[in-house]
Amino acid sequence: MSTTRKKIDRLFESLAGISYDYRFIAIIVALLITLPLVKNLPHITIDTSTEGFLHEEDPALLAYEKFRDQFGRDELIVIAIQPPKVFDVVFLNKLKAFHKAIEERVPYLDEVTSLINARNTYGDEDRLVVEDLLETFPETQEQLAALEQRVMSSPLYPNLMISEDGKLTTVVIKTNNYSQLGVVEDSLEEGFDDEKRSAPAADRELLSDQENSAVIAKVGEVVSQFNAPDFIINYAGSSVVTHEIKKSMMSDMKKFMIIAVVAIGALLFVMFRRISGVALPLMVTLLSLLSTMGLMAATGAPIMPPTQTLPSFLLAVCVGAVVHVLAIFFHKVQKGIDQRTALLATYEHSGLAITMTSLTTAAGLGSFAGAEVAPIADLGRFAAFGILVALFFTMALLPAVISLLTIKPKTSDRAARRGDRLDSLLDWVAAVSVNKPIPILIIAAIIMVGSLGLVSQLQFSHDPLKWLPEKSTARTATTIVDTKMRGTTSIEVVIDTGRVNGLYEPAMMEKLDQLRHEFGAYDKGEIFVGKVVSLGEILKEINRALNEDRIEEYRIPDNRDLIAQEFLLFANSGSDDLEDFTDNQFSRARLTMKLPWLDAIKYAGFVKHVEVRFSEVLGDEATVSVTGIVALLGRTLSAAMSSAAQSYMIAALVITLMMILMIGSIKLGLVAMIPNFFPLLFVGGLMQLTNIPLDMFTMLTFSIALGLAVDDTVHFMHNFRRYHVTNDDVAEAVSHTLHTTGRAMLVTTVVLSVGFYLFLFSYMANIVNFGIVTGTAIVMALLADFFIAPALMSLLHPEPEAETKES
Repeated sequence: MSTTRKKIDRLFESLAGISYDYRFIAIIVALLITLPLVKNLPHITIDTSTEGFLHEEDPALLAYEKFRDQFGRDELIVIAIQPPKVFDVVFLNKLKAFHKAIEERVPYLDEVTSLINARNTYGDEDRLVVEDLLETFPETQEQLAALEQRVMSSPLYPNLMISEDGKLTTVVIKTNNYSQLGVVEDSLEEGFDDEKRSAPAADRELLSDQENSAVIAKVGEVVSQFNAPDFIINYAGSSVVTHEIKKSMMSDMKKFMIIAVVAIGALLFVMFRRISGVALPLMVTLLSLLSTMGLMAATGAPIMPPTQTLPSFLLAVCVGAVVHVLAIFFHKVQKGIDQRTALLATYEHSGLAITMTSLTTAAGLGSFAGAEVAPIADLGRFAAFGILVALFFTMALLPAVISLLTIKPKTSDRAARRGDRLDSLLDWVAAVSVNKPIPILIIAAIIMVGSLGLVSQLQFSHDPLKWLPEKSTARTATTIVDTKMRGTTSIEVVIDTGRVNGLYEPAMMEKLDQLRHEFGAYDKGEIFVGKVVSLGEILKEINRALNEDRIEEYRIPDNRDLIAQEFLLFANSGSDDLEDFTDNQFSRARLTMKLPWLDAIKYAGFVKHVEVRFSEVLGDEATVSVTGIVALLGRTLSAAMSSAAQSYMIAALVITLMMILMIGSIKLGLVAMIPNFFPLLFVGGLMQLTNIPLDMFTMLTFSIALGLAVDDTVHFMHNFRRYHVTNDDVAEAVSHTLHTTGRAMLVTTVVLSVGFYLFLFSYMANIVNFGIVTGTAIVMALLADFFIAPALMSLLHPEPEAETKES
């Protein structure tokens, strides 16, 4: 072994001795680091919003915020109601009571729309009238029939207020964009107060995640009160989905924190049969977890779907370094070595390897720190921080605490028998891996090549709705509303003419109407446009109303002055609906397409098609911006894809360089990476075979698994090199390695894999998938280092000839 390596090993031994001998100073330093971070925990926040997945400076998010500042929030809550008959006096009265209850009891409302107050535009001689649809409530069968005829024949109401078959109607809730809008009630004199609506967003506080939850909770209360066999209610929308995800996150986090601590504690006790073997790892892990979560709170980073796994992840991962120390330490104590000597020998033996494994794991996670998806970047930063803090506590605090305890060897026959069985297992592994390297490597190569073919077929996915179980309230309601009302989400197209009153031009309005017709008929199977609403629909309503309600007059006027006059008449009618579709200068317009909720990957081509078609039709007359929830989900997916590719390259490069540096040989360092790629390819193939999507959770697995897989390889190679340099015998070096660090590798793998397999009990499918894939990767990493790594070493270091040995 090189002099430098010996000096490093002795440095770790000296540091452990300092912590052991100056125990109280070490404990005080650890507390001084932890307590300032922990005090921030009460300020931690949760964010499940769609826009929260992107960084504040992301162009897609900036475009969305600009749209929302002008036109308000596009995340609508769609309440679908199915009665025996919609056009019935009893039902309409109950609908009116339900509508009123929503308005009175649900907070943070911008507007509530249903058949009760849907826009009804008609002409009264030379006067334009815009009033609520049920301004005059029907009482007779004739009046109900006339109402049904008007609603079902109107271009406005179907798939917006009522289903095409007339059997289901909706109440649509639009919440406030900001917690305090600062906008007074609209009046005739004020018209469009765009300066207030478009005041800088920085001056106002957005509707918070907590407020959104309050809205959904109140809607749920009202729905529970009115829901009945003759008034069947389902409510959907992106805000409903995010609320259910938030509830599931909070429930899962509490559940898994408890389960993880109990399960890991039980495993540690079974393996070590010592209270100290349970308490010491959990102490280091919990301190690391609290410090990490405290740092998140201090920096304002919220808990989001990807970062919700952080507590359970750290509980599983941070325990590894301590378990490795204790496995070797207890083994030495069991041999009769005194406590201090055993501990210092443990750090001299494995201090460098433990440090390198922590650094490689942190590097694997830290590769996500630059991700374009905000919570994935947060997970990369804070998970890496947690692992490094755990390393510090393992090196600086653990020896100090052990010095306060009395650790004695166990004398029971059961402990001896258990040790004998483990020794026999490790002997068998060493014999098979060293004596049959060719068959092992052939089998590994076949698995890797086959898995590589499967991995190449993996598809990215981003579908938060499918994170929820099929029978969940939000998912069931979304399916019903998508089917009956043809869409629960939307894409928004903002057209900017760049000039005042640019929307008065008949040619411009005709082109927008052409695009409305084109996309209104768009139906490609799964992807279809259920409804298109725009400024043009209001204009055509006005024109028809002012021309004796003749159906042929439902068109765009061909005179600029007439368009201007009709919009003015509508504005003066008392309706503020124009604010939802244009600015006060008639230079910018909004066109909304209702769409079904689908995986964002399926909308990638459609969004591009919308951009291309609008640009082709409008040419240089206007600029086009495509935004809305569907566009944000698509941007999140593309950001996740580019972040994954970047992360994998960074992690592979950094970890390979660290492996070469630790081993001290370029050749061995590169060869040692083969066992680390085996588990990645294996779980990638498993994902394809079992239809587990490559989403922003499972994509984390590859960098996490690479970092964790390298941990075992570092421990194996570090000790193999130590023993092989001493005796130049591969079989003996492998045997010594497995009987020392191999024990710790086995224990940490069991703890880590169980920690991730606990996610199988999650309510959310994405967390279940993450647990399956990561847990399996960890198990396969151990098998690779128990069989593939020794087989490779056996081929790279063939046994010397007999005469050479004798000489």
